Amino acid sequence: MIRRVLIANRGEIARRVIRTCRAMGIATVAVYSDADAAAPHVREADAAEAIGPALASESYLNIAKVIDAARRANADAVHPGYGFLSENADFADACERAGLVFIGPPGKVIRHMGSKTGARALMAGAGVPVVPGETPTAQDVSAIGAAVRAIGLPVVIKAAAGGGGKGMRIVRDAAAIDDAVRAARSEAERAFGNGTLYVERLIDRARHIEVQIIGDTHGQIVHVFERDCTLQRRHQKVIEEAPAPRLTPAVRARLTQAAIAAGRAAGYVNAGTVEFLLEGEGDDARFYFLEMNTRLQVEHPITEAITGFDLVRAQILVASGEPLPFTQADVHASGHAIECRIYAEDSRRLLPQAGRLLRYVEPTGDGIRVDSGVAPGQVITVHYDPLLAKLIAHGRTRDEALARMAAALESYEILGLRHNVGFLRRLLARPEVRDVRAHTRFIEGCLDELSAPPAPEIVQAAAAMAAFAASREAEPVAAIDGEASGVDPWDQIGPVDW
Repeated sequence: MIRRVLIANRGEIARRVIRTCRAMGIATVAVYSDADAAAPHVREADAAEAIGPALASESYLNIAKVIDAARRANADAVHPGYGFLSENADFADACERAGLVFIGPPGKVIRHMGSKTGARALMAGAGVPVVPGETPTAQDVSAIGAAVRAIGLPVVIKAAAGGGGKGMRIVRDAAAIDDAVRAARSEAERAFGNGTLYVERLIDRARHIEVQIIGDTHGQIVHVFERDCTLQRRHQKVIEEAPAPRLTPAVRARLTQAAIAAGRAAGYVNAGTVEFLLEGEGDDARFYFLEMNTRLQVEHPITEAITGFDLVRAQILVASGEPLPFTQADVHASGHAIECRIYAEDSRRLLPQAGRLLRYVEPTGDGIRVDSGVAPGQVITVHYDPLLAKLIAHGRTRDEALARMAAALESYEILGLRHNVGFLRRLLARPEVRDVRAHTRFIEGCLDELSAPPAPEIVQAAAAMAAFAASREAEPVAAIDGEASGVDPWDQIGPVDW
């Protein structure tokens, strides 16, 4: 059994892994950069190891430093979380060479599924539907252009080694092909060091549905239902829900079986997600393989909410060589769950924000869970993803989950920097979202309405509170929060909607 886990990550996912490890009686080791020395995940772990400067490439992304920290801490396993090194095959291999259990799939699986073109070929061979497309042998502009014309407009040009929307261009006009190819290749080379491109038919007005799978070393692979991740912008997810609404039992059965077939074809072990694009309605809806994420997903809590399973615990047990703690017959869904990603951002310009959290109060209530990586008084830096927390609402029905989420967003208090709580509240209130009529580019079409500026009275109140904070600058944060003074000025205006 694993006894001491180093968590090669930070923020809310590090705290999430710590909670499960503590419940299992497993000691935890945090790693931290200079910028995170006082972060909550560092304080909560049983031990902590410094790994370098704030720059991620010199700390959280430095394989040698993370492995060295694990050795110093006498860890016997590493949990990569998501992001950073979680889908880095070289890191998984380095852990194995160092005698550390990697709590994730083997390096060879990560490497194979990390190639978008290789994964497409593998899925097609396993009978999993793939989006019609082509990877030209010749990679010059004219060859890519010929592939675009062969498939037929509109298309998406994608980076073979990419993800997260980088190295991706949508082409609807033949005159734009050459410029799109050059732009996609340039971005792919900068982001991934690999400019190989492939072309897919554009599935317009699609929904993005993913299936959570998990496999063990004893040959068992199960699905843990699906999640709807349609609400996204710039190919980054914003709101997710489980199970996917308006999915017929027949389509759900085909979708989940396709995901298991994908896992078996990849020789998959541990937790992963098979992502699909869905078009059409009812039993005639069609789906196509998009990619496989070889890690735990940001949105895993909504699957935990509807199934009652602890997916991190299952990951650790599988990595220990034990069978999965549940079989497919044990997997049942109860109710509906929704997750909102709470970001420090300027939602009007889609720009991350940095600054000190002068006040941070999370919502509570029936069916509400908050996975947070921050604390009041903490400085949010420019060095990492601006995700502050994940807000999860679970209800007996989708309507109840939506109502609980709306109430939770209304009571969320974040002061000191701009955030997206108001944006999320307006998005969930849209009739297209309520009626499940949104698609993957829905947000782009109504961004101005969703990112309305705050009311003038809110701006005035916030300015007054900022002036108050500045006048108390010499006092500890606790005094600003009212704990030392006995008076809490922020309560006079309630939540601020930026």
